Amino acid sequence: MKSIKLLLVFEALILFLNFYSFEFFMSFQIATLSALLIMLGSMYSYSALINRRLGEEMAMDDGYDKIEDPYDLYDDEEEIDSVKDDENLDLGAIVKEERARLKASKNTYSNVKQSSPALVSVFRMVPYVFLVLGFIGLKNNELLDLLPYLTGLALGIFLGYKSGSDLFKTKEETL
Repeated sequence: MKSIKLLLVFEALILFLNFYSFEFFMSFQIATLSALLIMLGSMYSYSALINRRLGEEMAMDDGYDKIEDPYDLYDDEEEIDSVKDDENLDLGAIVKEERARLKASKNTYSNVKQSSPALVSVFRMVPYVFLVLGFIGLKNNELLDLLPYLTGLALGIFLGYKSGSDLFKTKEETL
């Protein structure tokens, strides 16, 4: 509700720009709406992705491990004990081994595959189309004024972030 009031106040202020110049108003309005929609679409897509992943994780996890060991302190207890017993530690070998293990765990294909629904979401693509077509429309009709356009983009990003952070909460934030 707070974010809707914020949007309405800024929209009323933007309408007053029409009295100054129609070109100024149109450039500012198209840019603000484009950036606002892009931010809201991106935040919604990623919020949905995170909620889906949290739902899958919660379905797979029974919750007892989180209660007993919330920071996973006791999972690798044997490895820590074996390192303590070893008197001749080769730190260079340990660092190389850890780097190799981390590099092997970075499966970029699976990461891209898991995050691609948020990347190519309709909620993200349609605002980008609106941004491009709005810019082309302003340029073709000789209504484009760059200063209000860039200022409108900045304001739209701010409004989108404020509105999106209020509207789209993840499951962890709501718990």
